[in-house]
Amino acid sequence: MDRLTSLTVFNRVVECGGFSAAARRLNMSVAMVSNHIQALEDRLGARLLNRTTRKVSLTEIGKAYYERSIQILSDLEEADSIATALTSTARGTLKVYTSTHIVRFLSPIMSEYLSQNPAVSLDLTIGERMIDIVEDGYDLAIRTVPPPDSSLIVRRLTPWRHILCCTLAYLEHHGAPAEPADLAQHNCLRYVFYPFGEEWRFEGPDGKPISVRIGGNVVTNSAETLRFLTLDGQGIFLAPSFVVADDIADGRLVRLLPAYQPVEFAINAIYPHRHHLSTKVRSFIDLLAERFAEHRKWMDPTLAKAL
Repeated sequence: MDRLTSLTVFNRVVECGGFSAAARRLNMSVAMVSNHIQALEDRLGARLLNRTTRKVSLTEIGKAYYERSIQILSDLEEADSIATALTSTARGTLKVYTSTHIVRFLSPIMSEYLSQNPAVSLDLTIGERMIDIVEDGYDLAIRTVPPPDSSLIVRRLTPWRHILCCTLAYLEHHGAPAEPADLAQHNCLRYVFYPFGEEWRFEGPDGKPISVRIGGNVVTNSAETLRFLTLDGQGIFLAPSFVVADDIADGRLVRLLPAYQPVEFAINAIYPHRHHLSTKVRSFIDLLAERFAEHRKWMDPTLAKAL
């Protein structure tokens, strides 16, 4: 039988002065109360209670056991209270990993979260590598591409699309592609974590999928490096909308093939467990979802007329 339950039953029998009263307090049958006491005594190899038809009393061993068990149960109750408090209040260190190019959108959300939750401290790592959330000890990651590990929990924050772009200077030297297939003849600057590798994917004007295998002289995990090279006229960039939106709005880059939409992705909050999620993590994810829903124009190139 469960040892902790038996210990609780033993304490109730002592407090109530009998098996029947303890059974009523515990909403348990008298026979079950008796079984728990017997299990304890069998485990200890000693009698804890003297039983008569009218009452029960502690043996010498039972008295010592009872005094210690009171402290054990009290400590357990205090531990439960502490755990409940930690569960109901966001506190502790929130360890987050995120991509470099979405930090500017996350920063105001993080500031708001810390103001709302003064008992939480933030441990933020920024980079482009594919981390192991569990192995590296992160509470969650915020990424622009889906994780390779299908066992992780993924909460979609907002959709986004790439923008195919380059400079006017590049077009003057190399001409403009008229359809996606023409990209095979251009220098395409490639982001190493693009999910489809060297195969750039689009949706045609009729909604049908189109893909083209591209090539180029640069592949990197740095979107900012690709942006710089594109601005310098080095090639065509299938760029995250939020990386180049300002450049296109200001005329530094031009959008190519607007009739062909790159496939849709999402910015996701990624975390290891769905059950018993700590309050600090759950409340942060909820705030992320709320704020990204309010500001989807960050991610949607069609909302800005300049695009």
